[in-house]
Amino acid sequence: MDRTPAGWVDHAARMARKTVRPESRWHRPLTLTPRHLFVARWWTPTEQDGTWAYELRDGASDPDAWMTTAYDNGLSVITRVGPHHADHAAPGTVVPETRPTSSATLPALVVKMYQHAFLADDSRILVTCGSGYGTALACQRLADELVTSVDVDPYLIQAARDRLDAAGHQPRLEVCDVTGELPSTYDRIVSTVSVPAIPASWLKALNPGGRLVTTLSGTGLIIVADKTADGGATGKVAPEPAGFMTTRHGDDYPPGPDNADLWATAQKADGESITTGRYPVMRVSSTWDVRSTLELTVPGIEHRLDVATDGTRTAYMLHPDGSWARATAAGARELPTVHQSGPRRLWDELDHIRTWLVIDGDLPVSGAAVRIDPDGTCHLNRSGWSATISAR
Repeated sequence: MDRTPAGWVDHAARMARKTVRPESRWHRPLTLTPRHLFVARWWTPTEQDGTWAYELRDGASDPDAWMTTAYDNGLSVITRVGPHHADHAAPGTVVPETRPTSSATLPALVVKMYQHAFLADDSRILVTCGSGYGTALACQRLADELVTSVDVDPYLIQAARDRLDAAGHQPRLEVCDVTGELPSTYDRIVSTVSVPAIPASWLKALNPGGRLVTTLSGTGLIIVADKTADGGATGKVAPEPAGFMTTRHGDDYPPGPDNADLWATAQKADGESITTGRYPVMRVSSTWDVRSTLELTVPGIEHRLDVATDGTRTAYMLHPDGSWARATAAGARELPTVHQSGPRRLWDELDHIRTWLVIDGDLPVSGAAVRIDPDGTCHLNRSGWSATISAR
């Protein structure tokens, strides 16, 4: 029995009007694609006993919330956390804090990625699957036979196949690690999962003159690059920021290192250096240019920010090499006392980047030129600044 609430087309049409102009080639796909089919159940972040968790929501039991959630053009709807897919969870399930592993990406960003791909009507395109919503948009824009969608998770592929069929689409769907060998060759590769480095397999799978659009893990950078005659690619960093879940190679992300002892040290120790920071405490994870530049400069930093009831702000930075920093300020506009230790002075690296931003008004990651070697090594360059993301 179809439990779809009446009026979903009106919701989709309103979302389309908010997302693109009426003359856009993406207006019709947004209007005609039933996004609610791809997010019939989902996880909502919630706070429980002072810690974050994910609470199951079911569309059929709350049609208003279902339509509001599904047709919010600025909302990525989380469908899987850790190994727990919302489709399989019992009513009332709450999952303790873990990492989301699949979602229906916010429609405005999916369309932006496709716009950067600059699709022709006959473009053969490879996309990443997830919920299948982005695949459905591509099918509405192109013929189904031109669209291939891949995911490492067999269940996600099967669920997407069923929902795409219900929406009237039959693209090619494959269980595949997108960082490995790809099923065929393509004119466009659009990845709505981020990659640590550009896979060499993408360059092999791109047809001459083909284009790839993706993001780099740990950054907010959208890379847009066209294949060159030498088997590499050249392009630029797009002006808009974006953030996606990073690629995984199994049922869940591998557990990170046990940093409990180092976090405890960072919370209490004086460290080898005690200084006053140049700028107030910031939430690095909420930026894109500062965060991206820092990730390219010192990859792998973990960030935490605690705000006490009296307004005291404490930021922590931790690096796999054992470096740590703690910056504490009495308020949002106060300069912090900074404690640091280890091989690197992490807060000094952050302050250096923020000084760069104050002096120049922007950071060179914005609009940087991109050159990708055939093995996937990615070089970014702008105004004398450069960074290299090595192939893996």
